[in-house]
Amino acid sequence: MYKRVRLKDTVEVPPEELGDVSPNRVKRLLQDKLEGRMDEEVGSVVSVTEVHDIGEGTVLPNRPGVYYEAEFDAVTFDPQMQEVVDGTVVEVVEFGAFVGIGPVDGLLHVSQISDEYLAFDGENQQLASNESARSLGVEDAVRARIVTKSIDERNPRDSKIGLTAKQPGLGKHEWLEDEREKREATAGE
Repeated sequence: MYKRVRLKDTVEVPPEELGDVSPNRVKRLLQDKLEGRMDEEVGSVVSVTEVHDIGEGTVLPNRPGVYYEAEFDAVTFDPQMQEVVDGTVVEVVEFGAFVGIGPVDGLLHVSQISDEYLAFDGENQQLASNESARSLGVEDAVRARIVTKSIDERNPRDSKIGLTAKQPGLGKHEWLEDEREKREATAGE
């Protein structure tokens, strides 16, 4: 999920900053350029942490800045297919719940939450079962598996991650704890 990676990228140093082409200056420019962006190969760049090497500057015709290739370390978030993730419900809608997993949200479709039918309760911002007292609402902690992933590099907010919680060991943390306590109680009899 989170990884520390070594990357290379080109950064433009504006003319007014050419007197100080230091690792700290290049790091700040790389942070402005890359942090929060999504890349199919490395995932979402969470933080540029350290600049190791700054190449020779290149001037391009009709461009005011100087371009430097830099090698640097970054922390990235790259959700993997079938990975089990913990997150927090950030929004509940009629068709499911959006779960914050790192810097992105995944959709836990209502059909992938439980075997019970869950009805949308807009007033309380939750999905609730008519069969049991179970409900899923904003701020609830959830464990789910990533089952679909579609990354949009141009507009990371349009990236889509599909989740499921309909497997053993997955679901709302409170439900998992209740099931564990039931198993322990029956094992002790």
